[in-house]
Amino acid sequence: MTAQNSQEQFSVVIVGGGAAGLTIAAQLRRQRPNLSMAIIEPSKTHAYQPGWTLVGAGEMSLAQTLKQEGSFIPSNVKWIRDRVATFDPDENSITLENKKVIKYRRLVVCPGLQLDWDKIEGLPETLGRNGVTSNYSRDVAPYTWECIQHLNGGTAIFTQPPMPIKCAGAPQKIVYLACDHWRKEGTLHKTQVDFSLAGDALFGVSYFVPSLQKQMDFYGVDVHKKENLIKVDGDKREATFQIVGTEETIVRQFDMLHVVPPQSSPDFIKKSPLANAGGWLDVDSSTLRHVRYEYIYGAGDVVGTSNAKTAAAAREQAPVVVENLLASLDGRPENAAYDGYGACPLTVAYGRVVLAEFLYSGKVAPTFPYDQRKPSRFAWFLKKEFFPRLYWYGMLKGYNLKVKHKVKNL
Repeated sequence: MTAQNSQEQFSVVIVGGGAAGLTIAAQLRRQRPNLSMAIIEPSKTHAYQPGWTLVGAGEMSLAQTLKQEGSFIPSNVKWIRDRVATFDPDENSITLENKKVIKYRRLVVCPGLQLDWDKIEGLPETLGRNGVTSNYSRDVAPYTWECIQHLNGGTAIFTQPPMPIKCAGAPQKIVYLACDHWRKEGTLHKTQVDFSLAGDALFGVSYFVPSLQKQMDFYGVDVHKKENLIKVDGDKREATFQIVGTEETIVRQFDMLHVVPPQSSPDFIKKSPLANAGGWLDVDSSTLRHVRYEYIYGAGDVVGTSNAKTAAAAREQAPVVVENLLASLDGRPENAAYDGYGACPLTVAYGRVVLAEFLYSGKVAPTFPYDQRKPSRFAWFLKKEFFPRLYWYGMLKGYNLKVKHKVKNL
């Protein structure tokens, strides 16, 4: 039988072996050991991406954030190392790039999002040299720490593109850590630090903004709102920003430039019948089931819901998808609901974190009994030590870590 006409069929097919996909697979395997499943994922290495901020700050090695993908594929789950070419939801099938057709009873779509480096003119050619770096790149994140260490005064620019992006707090986390390093080295006073963001607010949940602005002011950072990076000239050390909503541009000189690239849904999702008008996976914000195709579910960064795109969100979405998917297979009502939970540990200094936790509509939902707007050593321990272990040995192993959050009345 040739690849062109070969088929395989599974009860559940999961597209994407990232945080959401592996967690869902592991939870399904724990609850239904005999369920036939496959994961479609081309990558052989799995990354703990929240750790890349600490890699860029010299607090974690890149190797600590990487493990073999195969070590997290649950037993008796078939790993299909290929890419999806097209979806045919009316036929409950997927066609891979190798032309093989995969049939399913239920489909979970969670391939993450894509980083659109080429949307910024000149960036791909200079990324990783000329002082141009990004913690959003696995290969370049260690260069961020080199740039921070070697900068002895001058101008450092940090950018944030239009939303949505994964881990919306990450663009400013490295601002604080870099400034704290330069402060300790005695060079911050001769360093011009700019944070240019395309939006009009320092953080999407207003409850935490005063605390974060206080940190920006402490370090003397100039925050430029509604500035979107559109071009980089590494040789000239020039960054060009467009003023959002206008044709006006501003050119800024830099000695160091930390870039966060524009981000979007993967192209194969955008062009599929599964996408909404913005190109994201069109799922119900509560049940995470597709709004038009009842046998399809979504989780992680690809879904077109309004929650923050974080690993914490995937952790909370996974049991909802699992419960509803199994209910669907059993012919039971789908009662599990996702409340929009997301978490962002904002590293405002070495050893200090503002732990932002929130639900849909920016409702604050703290887990711990203290004012989480205040920089905390405890939250730093969570960020650096506890959360990575929770990820590798709890979440990806299929333990249900979903908790009921207490909403704070403001």
